[in-house]
Amino acid sequence: MKAFDPYLAFNGNCREAMEFYQKAFGGELKIMTYGEAPGGNQSGDEKDLVMHSQLVKDGITLMASDGMGDNKVTFGSSVSVSLQCSSKEEADTFFKGLNDGAKITMPLQDTFWGAYFGMLTDKFGIHWLLNYDKPAAQ
Repeated sequence: MKAFDPYLAFNGNCREAMEFYQKAFGGELKIMTYGEAPGGNQSGDEKDLVMHSQLVKDGITLMASDGMGDNKVTFGSSVSVSLQCSSKEEADTFFKGLNDGAKITMPLQDTFWGAYFGMLTDKFGIHWLLNYDKPAAQ
């Protein structure tokens, strides 16, 4: 397997969400609307919905799109996006970046399993787990 990338779905606010994630994580963001797609014949607001977007940073890709028509998204608690951070500082930075309007489930903290870990649900309803596995004591 070459990659395993999360693909998020939104109800008309995909662009806002992906720009928010770009601000939180950095990286290069590409967005294509339904109206920009070859053969795109949507009218009104549908032409401005996101058909596909991707945020790429350090070889990691987060993709997303808007549902359209009868394909509305139902948010639930069955999936979370887990970020394996490379340092405690990176976990702090990402957590702070996602924190605007979020519901914090568990603040970042040292855990009994040897990680620095926290959980939140962002203002778009996406569940995030941030983890930094601390080096084992010598």
